Amino acid sequence: VRFGGRWPRIIAALSAVLCSFTYVVAQIYGVGLIASRLTGVQFEIGIMLGLGGVLLCSFLGGMRAITWTQVAQYMVILLAFLIPVSWLAYKQLGNPVALVAAGKQLGKIAQLEDGLLASEVERQVVAAYLQRARDYQARLTDVPAALAREREATRARLQRLRAQNADVGLIVAASRELASMPRNEAAARERWTREMQSNYERARELGGLPRHSQAFAGDPDGTPAERQAFEHSRRNFLALMFCLMVGTAGLPHLLTRYYTVPSVGAARTSVAWSLFFVALLYLSAPALAVLVKYEVMNNLVGSSFDQLPNWMAQWARVDASLLSVEDMNGDGIVQFGEIRFGADLIMLATPEIAGLPYVISGLVAAGGLAAALSTADGLLLTISNALVRDLYFQETRRRASPEQRVILTKFTLLSVALSAAFVAALKPSEILPMVSASFSIAASAFVPAMVLGIFWRGTTRRGAVAGMLAGLSVTMYYLLSQVEGVREAVPQMLLANGLWFGISPISAGVFGVPTGVAVTWLVSLATRPGRVQSVTPDGL
Repeated sequence: VRFGGRWPRIIAALSAVLCSFTYVVAQIYGVGLIASRLTGVQFEIGIMLGLGGVLLCSFLGGMRAITWTQVAQYMVILLAFLIPVSWLAYKQLGNPVALVAAGKQLGKIAQLEDGLLASEVERQVVAAYLQRARDYQARLTDVPAALAREREATRARLQRLRAQNADVGLIVAASRELASMPRNEAAARERWTREMQSNYERARELGGLPRHSQAFAGDPDGTPAERQAFEHSRRNFLALMFCLMVGTAGLPHLLTRYYTVPSVGAARTSVAWSLFFVALLYLSAPALAVLVKYEVMNNLVGSSFDQLPNWMAQWARVDASLLSVEDMNGDGIVQFGEIRFGADLIMLATPEIAGLPYVISGLVAAGGLAAALSTADGLLLTISNALVRDLYFQETRRRASPEQRVILTKFTLLSVALSAAFVAALKPSEILPMVSASFSIAASAFVPAMVLGIFWRGTTRRGAVAGMLAGLSVTMYYLLSQVEGVREAVPQMLLANGLWFGISPISAGVFGVPTGVAVTWLVSLATRPGRVQSVTPDGL
């Protein structure tokens, strides 16, 4: 409305599709995890089961229906999050107020961490990871020869298993290992470099994690390496917070919600209540981290590998990257450094980690499904409306009745949902990186033009178009330059050379937003027709 015209609409629609599709892939991936864990089916089948729920909520209604279903889904989310956290706090300290219980448990965690730092067996685990990292580093000195040796060794093992009529599971595992080996030298170098870095990270005290009471990794007063780790951790934290906060202001499926309220005052009231209800959940998240970590350190660490709970094998069967427990030092006892929980698993596995009743596990799963469904509904509706209303009908100028528009929108929604399910089945990344990437895209594409368009009358249409393109291009360039598949297919000279200032790719918006602001401002100055007058918030 502020700028009008064809190109602002096209760029905004394509940007909305891009960031919303990335976001909805993450939601469907989460739905697949929960569905496959509850039903015991394969991950891909779990995705299709969860997709049915997503389509049921979004296909049968429009914006009003989705709004009211999301109200009900939030109530499920609230109960599913707060009940396990409060139950866990009561179990550990007899106090259901999680924030109070977490404060008391921090001291106990610090004592357990001191014991781990002085443990000889933990040092053995560190040494084992260090040796594995050095093995990968040795392979990188001559990648072609190392790749040939590894292929030949895997083929020989597979042939030996077949000749011995070994168990079918062992033969299938060896076949999958051979099939998953790098296809060429570039892929091998990329994978082994990543594995080397991962093992070097775990070849540190506390499994590479900072002490829980410490805000960032490293030590600002330690060795040069520790100071560098501290600066790197703090810089990435601030960059991620910037992208999440600014990206929230630019998410298309949130902005469209303001069309469902009758007035500006109602919009402000809805924002205030939204912040209150969001705070109810977010303030309990740090407490959950403390309580779950205490359960792991106090109960899981020190147990025997022969007596590991069944839920660990079940989650590992869903996705091996979610949970890893490996006896690195060969003593048969679980050490803290041998455990690796995926970030996507912590909340879903909280009841099982804490030994809570099975009904709580079902409640948490229902909450996770409600969270994914409520988000996916709005995202799919945003994508389908952008493709059908903003691109197809606006570009073709075809006349259609409201019923025909609705039917085409629903078929588009179905196609997008199936496409997102296909991408999610490929497991492109964890949930957090995909969600953060979508926030970065939204921040760089929409926020500069939106903010300057509201508060500066000198913003021109050409400036907005140039700023949106520049911000989005920088963000996508930095994001794609760090994707393994892109790095294999595109010449290295066309990609970003490493990390800029050590910033993680998921925080690419920290580069895209300033670029968008600068380009919008400069182009607007060069193309403005006359005198510019600033607009204050009170004048809106």
